[in-house]
Amino acid sequence: MNVGHIHVAGRCERVAPVLARIGDKWAVLVVILLADGPVRFNELKRRIGVISQRMLTFTLRALERDGLVTRTVYASVPPKVEYALTPLGVSLLDPISHLSRWAVDHADEMEAAREAFDGEKAREAAE
Repeated sequence: MNVGHIHVAGRCERVAPVLARIGDKWAVLVVILLADGPVRFNELKRRIGVISQRMLTFTLRALERDGLVTRTVYASVPPKVEYALTPLGVSLLDPISHLSRWAVDHADEMEAAREAFDGEKAREAAE
């Protein structure tokens, strides 16, 4: 695969925000959790567990702004709000799946590389 074409002048500034959005850990997790269909805010928060309400709200608004998620408000008391993937959001599931698979397959190698690097730096500092 030749990725050199990505560095054409002007494209980096357009691609950087896209990569920042889809590279955000919360955004990826929300997209994965919405893969099976619409989910209410509190259910998303419950499934994630370690995210603050503020961060989940921020993440959902950003995903909605980028066209990856829709927010539907139902007229009820209390109001019911559901979040779902748009077709654009659904198109992100396959790349996320490939990247996740790669991460699982190579996590041990990366950990070993970190340990070797840190060990070498520690030896250099001791000298």
